[in-house]
Order: sequence, then C-alpha cells, then structure tokens
Amino acid sequence: MKRNFKITALKAREILDGRGYPTVEVDVWTNDTITGRAQVPSGNSRGSYEAFELRDNENRYRGFGVRKAVRNINHIIAPKLIGKDITCQRELDNLMIKLDGTKNKSKLGANAILGVSLAIFKAAALSLKVPLYRYFNNDAHILPIPMINMLNGGVNSSNDLDFQEFLIIPIGAETFSEALCISVEIKMQLRDELVKKYGKFAINAGNGGAYVPPIKKTREALDILKVAVNKTGYKNKIVYALDVAATHLYDKNIKKYIIEEQEMSREELINFYKELIAHYKIVSIEDPLQEDDFEGYAQLSKELNNVQIVGDDFFATNIERLKKGIKLKSANCLLCKVNQIGTLSETLDVISLAKKNSYSVIISNRSGDTEDDIISDIAVGLNAGQIKAGALSRSERISNYNRLLRIEEELGNVAKYAGKNFRHSFQ
Repeated sequence: MKRNFKITALKAREILDGRGYPTVEVDVWTNDTITGRAQVPSGNSRGSYEAFELRDNENRYRGFGVRKAVRNINHIIAPKLIGKDITCQRELDNLMIKLDGTKNKSKLGANAILGVSLAIFKAAALSLKVPLYRYFNNDAHILPIPMINMLNGGVNSSNDLDFQEFLIIPIGAETFSEALCISVEIKMQLRDELVKKYGKFAINAGNGGAYVPPIKKTREALDILKVAVNKTGYKNKIVYALDVAATHLYDKNIKKYIIEEQEMSREELINFYKELIAHYKIVSIEDPLQEDDFEGYAQLSKELNNVQIVGDDFFATNIERLKKGIKLKSANCLLCKVNQIGTLSETLDVISLAKKNSYSVIISNRSGDTEDDIISDIAVGLNAGQIKAGALSRSERISNYNRLLRIEEELGNVAKYAGKNFRHSFQ
C-alpha cells in the first residue's frame, strides 16, 4: 500500500533570532498531524554573492521586519505546495525556485524559500520516523570537530580587532563530548585571563557570542588565547583557526587591505599570515582575501598547502563560484551556510561537488542564528567532519552542541569523532 505523505497545511510567521532581530519561522503539516518547523538564520557579516534576504524596509523594527517574506510564504508559496508529496524535496525546492524566477531569489526572498525548504525536510523525516541525520544519509556516523569561536572582532564586535573570529579546534579529543568539555574549560580559563588583564568589560559578548576584549592587535588576541589553552593543560590537543572576513577589510579604491591601521597589499597580507602560522598552531584560515580575488586564493592555497583555506563570502555556498574555484585551484575548503543559497537541495549539490573534488567541508551557523539546531544534523548526516556553531554561549549556539551530544549518544559505538582527520573528505 502506497504511503500518503501529502502537505496539508503550511504557515509562516515572524519571530526573533538570537540577536533579537526579526526572522522567518515556517510550519509544514503532513496529513494534518505531523509538523516540521524551521527557523531561518541571518548573517550580520554577509558577502556580495549570497541569495537575497527579503526585509520590509519599513519603520517597524527599523526596517528589519520580515512580514513581506511571511506573506510570500502564506499567500504565494503555500497554495502551490499544498497537496504535494512531502518526500519530494528536490521537486518542491525547484518549484519554489521557478516560482521566484530570479537568479538570487529576490522576488520571494531566500529567507522565505529556505524556511519552507527546511521545514519540508523536517516534516518528511518525521513522517518516515527517522532521525533527521539518518534521513540525509543512512550511514551517518561522523561526529564533526567543533570550531569554537573564542574571541570576536570585525563587524561582529564592539572592539578594534580586525579579524572577525579567533577559534580553537580540539583535534586531540577522542570523542565529541570530550572535545566539548575541553573547549568549555578553555573558555572558563580565557574568561579569567581576560578579566585579570583587561578588567570585567573584557568579557562582554559580540554578535557571534564570543568575548570582545579591548584588543587591537591580532597577535595579542592569539597570545592570550594561547595562555588560556596552556594553563588548562590542553596544549597538545588544541590547534587554532582564524576567520578574517577580509572582504570587510578591503578598500576597493586603493586596492589594499586596512589591517591594524596599516595598508597591506595581497602579498603583504599573505606574508602576515605566514608569520602568524609560524608562531601559532593555525591550521585553518577563513576568507583570508577579498571575495573576488580568485587568483590570490589560488596563490595562497599553493603557498600555504598545509593550511585549510576556507571560502565563506568567497564561495557563498554557490555552485558556480565553487566550480570556478575548483578550476583555478582557489581555496581547499567550502564553508556551507544554507541561507547563502536558499534551498536545501542546492546546498546538498554544492557540498557534493566540494567532496568530489577533495575540498573539505565546514557546516556553519550565522551570527543571527536561532534555536533551530538543523546544522548539527546536516554536519552528521553528511559526514562533513567539521562544524562552526559559534561560541559556547546563548541558546542559539548551545542548542547545536547539545544536539550533537544527543546524536553521539544515539549512535553509540558507531559514532566516530573526526579529530585529527577533520580535513578528510568523509563520504
């Protein structure tokens, strides 16, 4: 007997994200009983090539309201999807893409389309009575290594640090739960070190949830992070990562990067990275150059071939940009944010292409995230090996770490922590 998994209702509403900004929430009902609910993240630091996030641009919420996106879901998308099979993800995603009809989803809004896309996937998994990560992949078993944001700078902070994130990666842990424990202990020690050196205001939090101390120099930030790591006794289990977000540091008029109040050419910036790598155990650098410099990314990937060169704004989870990067050998890692492209199907296509070409993959949150923990299931479901869920604070970050703890428990002996193999392209 054929199972009946029809969409019987679909409703969107305006809610708040972890920053207190409006965002979209979508409920999808199957056979009037099963509900899939998704919440759409939003980025504060966004690249030029991301899909279009539709905002109201009205007085309420200072223009950040999403009533237009909500109306597009309730009055345009919903009538077209009701009655469709919930398990036909790609068909439904393609229907919404066609309904929008623009290259960057600017008519209906990528935030509208993504909310429906994710809610459909969740409702389908619930209808089939399988965990979300299993619905992605029945052989899901890799627990990702967490890239933990410890210090914030750039546009996500209130300090004068240029680089956006300073992260630790607990590669020496044996399990995900041990990795999380190590990271929490380091955060506690870092808190003590910051208060001792800079005073109590140094432990205020940025948009990413990490500390924003009154530090201006990159090396100073890395030094105090290193002190905290060493004092906890985890020196041999931790390596470091940077999220530079270099596009926001690039002056197009003079074609130079402004870093620590100095103008730097591409070559000078690359040399700066080499100096940092020589003094600190930095194994991953995200968006080290501005988003249009494919040639520079190729040069950097060649000269720093032992470092993970990550494309966030650079790739924007866009398959055409990734294809160009692969052709030119620019970068070697895809940072994946579902809202950068706007549907789950397109996200899966980009990840598949990255893996086929031996690019490592990081599943990432956004600065304006919600308590929706789907990126944890995506990371495990696709055996990605790496996740950036933010700092160890606030429920929109912690919900993902807690979800991974539960998945680790469910998998039991089958679970394998990515650990030192985090750059491996797990299938």
